[in-house]
Amino acid sequence: MHCPGPGAGDCEPGVNRATIGTASTPRHGNPGLPGSQAPIPIRSCVSGSPKAVFLSYASQDAEAARRLCDALRALSVEVWFDQSALRGGDAWDASIRRQIKECALFVPVISANTQVRAEGYFRREWNLAVNRTLDMADDQAFLLPVVIDATIDVNARVPEKFREVQWTHLPGGEAAAGFAERVQRLLAGGAGSVPAVHAVSAPVRGAAAALPAHPAPAGSHAAAPSHDVTSIAVLPFANRSHDEEDEYFSDGLADELLNVMTKIRGLRVAARTSAFSFKGKQTTIAEVGRALNVATVLEGSVRKSGNRIRISVQLVKVADGYHLWSQSYDRTLEDIFAVQDDIAQAVVKELRTTLLGEVADGKVDREVTAQVAMAMKGRTTDPEAHRLYLQARHLVDRRTRDDTAKAIGYLQQALALDPDFALAWAELGRAYATEAGSGWAPLAEGFARTRETVARALALEPELAEAHAEMGWIQMHHDWDWRGAEVSLRRALELAPGNAVMLRRAGSVAGNLGRLDEAIALYHQALAQDPLSAPAYHNLGLALYAADRLAEAEAAFRQVLELAPQQPIARAFLSLVLLAQGRGEEALAEVLREPEEWARLWASAVIHHAAGRREESEAALQALIAKYQVEAASQVAEVYAMRGQADRAFDWLERAYVQRDSGLAEMKPDPFFRSLHADPRWSAFLRKMGLAD
Repeated sequence: MHCPGPGAGDCEPGVNRATIGTASTPRHGNPGLPGSQAPIPIRSCVSGSPKAVFLSYASQDAEAARRLCDALRALSVEVWFDQSALRGGDAWDASIRRQIKECALFVPVISANTQVRAEGYFRREWNLAVNRTLDMADDQAFLLPVVIDATIDVNARVPEKFREVQWTHLPGGEAAAGFAERVQRLLAGGAGSVPAVHAVSAPVRGAAAALPAHPAPAGSHAAAPSHDVTSIAVLPFANRSHDEEDEYFSDGLADELLNVMTKIRGLRVAARTSAFSFKGKQTTIAEVGRALNVATVLEGSVRKSGNRIRISVQLVKVADGYHLWSQSYDRTLEDIFAVQDDIAQAVVKELRTTLLGEVADGKVDREVTAQVAMAMKGRTTDPEAHRLYLQARHLVDRRTRDDTAKAIGYLQQALALDPDFALAWAELGRAYATEAGSGWAPLAEGFARTRETVARALALEPELAEAHAEMGWIQMHHDWDWRGAEVSLRRALELAPGNAVMLRRAGSVAGNLGRLDEAIALYHQALAQDPLSAPAYHNLGLALYAADRLAEAEAAFRQVLELAPQQPIARAFLSLVLLAQGRGEEALAEVLREPEEWARLWASAVIHHAAGRREESEAALQALIAKYQVEAASQVAEVYAMRGQADRAFDWLERAYVQRDSGLAEMKPDPFFRSLHADPRWSAFLRKMGLAD
């Protein structure tokens, strides 16, 4: 049932000044952890070159910094570092200060690791760089922040000056070649800001982007928090109707437009979780753009009275608040589909012509019309079926037993009116899956209904991304059909490359198969689309924990709790990450705050055992078995495995298998089961699960 601190050396100045190419020297945690490697010979760059780049980063980010350094050096860009950094002292400090004073560009590497580090020598470097800008012209390029994960500038722990320039996003330091080329051009070309690089788009196979990626124009400065002009957030439409019950309609229209946008290739769309988090808040467009890292925002309002609707929408440029396009529609409900088409086409066309500089001609009109028509597949032409569908989606998203049951009723009514409504069949499958997965319906029966309805959706519309994604979820969590899940989710991403939920599900499949680096990369891509999503950070934290990237896992789970303080099982996992770092007292304090009882008992049994409190561990385990042996069989197996009781661990794994415990899907990379890997029963069980290499 897995549903959806500084190290000892950190007080030394040298350990925080990350020397490029010397990642072999452990600067935090325990020697021998992943990341320890032989020194990479890089020449010392203290020659005083006026074209040098100073790279500043936290010690935990050495590998990503190395990739940036290699990319820069490949183009003969000089990178300043100090091979004698570990000596520290006044002379060393003076050398660093001189380099920052003389370098041409300063590149601070920002990440979850810098987020959790309240102190560190890299922060001194950052402040020294900011102080240098006081003597510079406003248009002089000097600060080039690079983000190597899903950290966003709205809540990053950085000097305020960093927020005034464009940030480049390079997850893990990958795709650094494009960044290096831009740095090289800047070093050769004088003042102005650097066009930023994005390496966070979803994988698209075999299709050209309909919206070509263009770099931000040189000279676009602090006003633009996003580096990608083809990025948009669709905010929930305000309900201007007299009846508050019509809120489902205004939210639903915005949600449908958002889903359509995610299917337009080349367009980066902030996910619903993040975009709708601003509902009811007095937030400016600039604040939304900064938080979601988008260049444009679509906002609107809906007034519904009987069969009449008035929809007002406007597309706003974040950089200056300029209204790129606006329109009002006074129509009947029968015209709602034409209105949606018109809005989607107008927005995409405006992005292509106004922001990307394409010529507004018949060719663009035809292309945009075709793109939107493709993205609109699966919908109904019956306005009442559409209204029932929107109401059902609103209820399913609440994730309560009664609301889900009502939603199923509304969807059945919609399908009675239009049996060919493919999106409604897919949504009915989601509702059935929610029932089964939450224990509100018999598991086998619930998933059988889910599979039947999703198959019906695909029979009606084979290119419906939502149905492929739902089928992939069934194949992964219930069928344990890993190959089938990969195929389904790959197809879903091909059809909707900007959908964060589908990226997260693809990450789950990769992680469950033990491909943790791939899973982490996919979760970072999902967070680029959905930066305010607690579930996305939770998924990332699980993968980082399994990969022994403990500081990053801690940062991810703390981000979950910042976004959703009562998120179930987040504190339990945070406590286990703290335990793995040798911080047992902090782990115990954290697990006692876990609101979900089964998770609290599970993690407590582990933490007490690690501290030698055998009686407390056994009491927690027996309470877990007494109350949750059906729901948490895989967690019971984890506890026994961690305690070295292999026979009992395998007994509970078998029980979990019979009960179709969804937690078994995550067993292959699970750190708790490492003690079983040498046992021949482990490889046999993996084969039974279809997880063997």
